[in-house]
Amino acid sequence: MMATVTNDKLNIENVIKYYTNRQTQFILEQLLVQVWTFFDKNPTLHEFPFPIVHSLKSRIKDPEHLKDKLVRKLQKGITITPDNLFDEITDLIGVRILHLHQEQFKFIHKEIMKKVNQKEWILGEPPKAYTWDPESQNFYEALGINTVVKDSFYTSVHYLIKLNNGNSLCCEIQVRTLFEEIWGEIDHAINYPHPIESIACSEQLKVLSKLVSTGTRLSDSIFKSYNEYNSYNKKVEEEYKKE
Repeated sequence: MMATVTNDKLNIENVIKYYTNRQTQFILEQLLVQVWTFFDKNPTLHEFPFPIVHSLKSRIKDPEHLKDKLVRKLQKGITITPDNLFDEITDLIGVRILHLHQEQFKFIHKEIMKKVNQKEWILGEPPKAYTWDPESQNFYEALGINTVVKDSFYTSVHYLIKLNNGNSLCCEIQVRTLFEEIWGEIDHAINYPHPIESIACSEQLKVLSKLVSTGTRLSDSIFKSYNEYNSYNKKVEEEYKKE
C-alpha cells in the first residue's frame, strides 16, 4: 500500500513538472491566443451598434488546481500521465465570452459552428448549455444544443474545441451573460474546487441564480423594446420622406 501511494505521488509530481515546463506552456498559450484572437478581432461580433461580445476572459489552469484534479481523478481510478494529460484533462486552457443579453448568443454560436463546419476547429464533445430555466432550455434546444441541469443552478454554455491538426489539446469555451458571470464569480470564490458544506450558502447561491436569470430576461426585454422603438422611428422617417 505504501509503495502504491508513493508511486501515485511521484506520478502526479511528474505530470505537474511536465505541465509547467516552458514547452508545454508554450503549446497551451498558442491555442489560447488563437481562440482569444478569433473572438476579440472577429468583425461579425464587434461591428453592431452594440457589439455582440462585451468582453473576454482567459486562463491557463493553475498547477495547484490541476494537482487537486489529478488526485480526484485518481480517487475515481483514473491515472493521468504526461502522455494522456491532454486527452483526459480538457479544461487546461479556457476562454470565456461575455455578452449582455441572451439573443446575442445566437451570433456567437453561429461563429463557433462556422469554424467547426469549415473544419478549422473540431468539437471534443457536443456543446452543452447548463441551465435550470425552462425558457432557456427551449432557447438552446432550438439551436440544437443539449441542456443539462446542475444541482447548483450553474448557468453557462460550454464548448470543447481543438485544432484540426491531430493534437488532442482542447480549449474550453464558456459563453454567458454578464449577469451569469456575477453568479459564476461568486460561486467560484466559495465553491471551487471543493463544494462548500454550508447549506445556507448553497441555498443563497440558488436564490442568486434565479435573480440572475430574471436580470438576463429583463435585459432581453429592454433590447427588444429598444429595437422595436428604433424600427418604428425608422419606418416613420421613411414614410415622412415619401410625402
